[in-house]
Amino acid sequence: MKRLWAFDQLVPIGLTVVVFLLLTALLAGEAWVLNYYFDANISLHIRWYDIAIGLTIYLKTSIDFAIFIGRLMQRHTGFASRVAIEIGTAVGNALGTLIILGLWSFFKEIRWLLAGMIVIASLVLFRLAQDGLEHARDVDDRYPPLFQTLVRRFESILSIINGFIAPVLRYVIPHLSVRSGTATTFWGLFAFSFSVPFILGLDDFAGYVPLFSVVNVFGFAIGVFAGHMILNVLLYISPDRTVSLVKNPLISFAGSVAFVCLAVWGLYEVAHLIGF
Repeated sequence: MKRLWAFDQLVPIGLTVVVFLLLTALLAGEAWVLNYYFDANISLHIRWYDIAIGLTIYLKTSIDFAIFIGRLMQRHTGFASRVAIEIGTAVGNALGTLIILGLWSFFKEIRWLLAGMIVIASLVLFRLAQDGLEHARDVDDRYPPLFQTLVRRFESILSIINGFIAPVLRYVIPHLSVRSGTATTFWGLFAFSFSVPFILGLDDFAGYVPLFSVVNVFGFAIGVFAGHMILNVLLYISPDRTVSLVKNPLISFAGSVAFVCLAVWGLYEVAHLIGF
């Protein structure tokens, strides 16, 4: 039994670390190419606080992502399934991040293009903020009426905002439902595990573009990758407990507030980019 536990748990957990290191090396390679051939001026100096900021923001805003992976793990058990989910979600999330990093490097000197990227990212964040209130809204008597009122009013404001922007985002926001017909082969599960995190990686990292004026993007991206690694480890140890934790109403509400703050900051940066 101990050997079986080690095989089913320790090997996939160790794999998350290996995948994190490989993706970090890929990130460094992309940054070097962008610097050498396109004068992107991305600092490769690693500062612990840049990593900490990326890790903290990722974990605070990864509620839906944790639920998505947790449901996949609950539906597809076993070593091969866990390996497919780990590699698929990690590569999908990282590839979305790497694409946005490349676009930011190319277009950061073209103000109107960068402004357009940030606007779309901000609109995405407003939508994700409302979605994140799902678990904060469904609270019991353990939470005071003031908190429930605050959540309802916050959600009503976001509902009005998102009502205007919904047509723009209908093809941008992914559906996080785990369908009963999800492929059960290794490569089928890998492809499904890749798709949603890839879109979320695009959305999330694009939303962080406004932060790049105050943090080192290389260290920040490493923090995002590390946050995903930690989330996967926690889900491997106990998917049920981790999903239950991220569904906590206070954590859900805090994540939604974080999304809105980043969205507003992004729009503020856009106003400066276009001359206001």
